[in-house]
Amino acid sequence: MILRNVVIRHGRKAFCAPIQKSFLRSLTTESSPSDTKSLQRPIENHLDETGGMAPEISNVNSGNHRSPSSQPSQSIDKVQANHIYKQHLKKRTNKLGSIVQKHYDPESLVQNPPKPEDITLELLMASQSHLGHSTSLWNPGNQRYIYGIRQGVHIISLEETAAHLRRAAKVVEGVAYHGGLILFVGTRAGQSSCVVKAAQLAKGCHLFERWTPGSITNGDQILSKCDIKVVDKDDNEITRGYEAKIEEWSALKPDLVVCLNPLENYILLHECGLNNIPTIGIIDTDADPTWITYPIPANDDSIRSVQVVAGVLGQAGAEGQRKRLLAARTGTVTWSPPPGLGAPQIDAEATAIAAQPKFAEPQPLQEQIPATNDVRGQNGAEDEL
Repeated sequence: MILRNVVIRHGRKAFCAPIQKSFLRSLTTESSPSDTKSLQRPIENHLDETGGMAPEISNVNSGNHRSPSSQPSQSIDKVQANHIYKQHLKKRTNKLGSIVQKHYDPESLVQNPPKPEDITLELLMASQSHLGHSTSLWNPGNQRYIYGIRQGVHIISLEETAAHLRRAAKVVEGVAYHGGLILFVGTRAGQSSCVVKAAQLAKGCHLFERWTPGSITNGDQILSKCDIKVVDKDDNEITRGYEAKIEEWSALKPDLVVCLNPLENYILLHECGLNNIPTIGIIDTDADPTWITYPIPANDDSIRSVQVVAGVLGQAGAEGQRKRLLAARTGTVTWSPPPGLGAPQIDAEATAIAAQPKFAEPQPLQEQIPATNDVRGQNGAEDEL
């Protein structure tokens, strides 16, 4: 009851009170003259305050819209003059200062491999051929190839490396000179390019993938689909006369095997030993030198070291092939064909036909009649006797 009486009292006073102008302004959209005057006064005051800045603003606007002058042309002339001066300095100072040596190219040893006469200790040192393995991994058989120990790593004697590499190059050259088949094997990552290049130089075969066990001991079954061709003394292929013999010919075996990573290809080396095939390989401080016929003590983990060894052996094979072809042109054959090959069948048939006796030509009839009379007379005399 008390609250209701209070609301009624105040409500009556609110309705009886006069309506203020602000309330009416919010209800209507028309503006009164007094309102417009109140709005114009702040604007006039603002203009009076900023009136002093108007000339400055006009001057700034007029400066931004100036007419184009000759400054761009002057800047272009200055750039040209600076360029000409720079070229002049470059021409005068081009030959001054130190000469920059050739930088290392990873494919230089593959594209231009060194020859056996180019073997130096500096080349072997630059290719990291002297670095071995940890002393805990060494093989006692490599003691004669080790120069010393540095920070727990064996150092290979580069004099031993150079001597054994020259000896292996002589072996490769001799095999190529006598027409032997050389197989280059390198199955580690990064060795494929140098292996293929060395095989191309020596005109041999290459292998840069996994060795298939039994390719030598059981080659007739594994290599039965490989092609075989017959060449003459000038390496020209003979396409006729040996078809039947080639079909029945057994798989070829290499006369020399060059293995660049013997640790991963122990099965290959074992098969070569069973078939009396000589081998050449890179022997690191953790490998057994008795696996290889002609070991080369060097670092088999360095790509540059492997490229140097493969390049030298490939160049030695190329030199042997060049000497063999040069001797063949003069009429000297440095190799002998395998037993059982013989001469082509076409040539054998031609010689057999040429060796057969020719039939006597028939004589004229007048010359035959007296002969028959004589024969008959002789027979008659025999009969009479």
